[in-house]
Amino acid sequence: MIYPADLNNNYYIGVTATSSGFDNEADYRRLDSAINHFKDLGYSVITTPNVRTNIKGRSSDGRTRAKELTELIMDSKVGMIFAASGGDFLVEMLPYLDFGKIRDNPKWIQGFSDTTGLTFTITTNLDIATIYSYNFSSFGMENWHSSLFDNLRILEGNDFLQKSYDLHQDGYYPRITGLEEFVLEKKVEWNTHGEVDVRGRMIGGCLDCLLNIVGTRYDKTAEFVERYCEDGILWFLESYSLNSEALIRGLWQLKEAGWFRNAVGFIFGRPAMYEMIYDISYEEAVYSVLGDLSLPIILNADIGHKPPQFTIINGAMAHVKSKDKKGTIIFERR
Repeated sequence: MIYPADLNNNYYIGVTATSSGFDNEADYRRLDSAINHFKDLGYSVITTPNVRTNIKGRSSDGRTRAKELTELIMDSKVGMIFAASGGDFLVEMLPYLDFGKIRDNPKWIQGFSDTTGLTFTITTNLDIATIYSYNFSSFGMENWHSSLFDNLRILEGNDFLQKSYDLHQDGYYPRITGLEEFVLEKKVEWNTHGEVDVRGRMIGGCLDCLLNIVGTRYDKTAEFVERYCEDGILWFLESYSLNSEALIRGLWQLKEAGWFRNAVGFIFGRPAMYEMIYDISYEEAVYSVLGDLSLPIILNADIGHKPPQFTIINGAMAHVKSKDKKGTIIFERR
């Protein structure tokens, strides 16, 4: 596994809109606030032109998005790259990416949700670690949550024990000023069947997006899990809008495609917009597909769309523990 160089103040942070861009005053204010926060910490930020555009859910066409990402990849002044935000159409840029240039110029690339199409593909195709955590827009809140500082520390090369948070946001709230912080309203409670203590090489992302990758020319997952079979594969997964039917069918599809061979466990984030069809709970849906594997499963972990979230090093070795509805994770870069 290749780990990009640690971020430091000698390098710029690059931001590009791999999916949606920004198109209103609140979002522009949030973007500028994030840039200023990093400036206060000694980091300069470069944004590509498509960050401040958005047409029909796209910052620009797929070819342009690939071009602007590649420009940051090739810029020796840029130390890492954030996706500006999530969205729906990142996959449109994949055919235009030069994966050889990414392979030859490894840099931290970070984002979550729709950014899965980029981070998961890079890690499984090129053996380059990526970061699954906040898109750049989250850093525009007026006062950073501690998880944002943790995120930056990990980018700077500090691997430490991340502990589950006390409270999480459960709903979605409109941005009025653009500087809104998390609305921490519900107790964090990891859900397991007994105590969990598991180690493995971590890989995963947003299920909604992974289901678009399976079976395509970008799907090198079966080869990846075989390449690292001795480490065991520790899957982290979360869903945005999958209902119980879609979740069951989706997990079944990935299982049948061989993705879960050599798995040692599963960690699921809090689902964003889950709907129970046939009165099937999220837990029932997951266990109906994965239960026969007799592997540890964690639900409602601090991953994904209901913040705060951990900083996940996609492709790194991880040690995860969970007991009494709380949990911890620490990464090892080997």
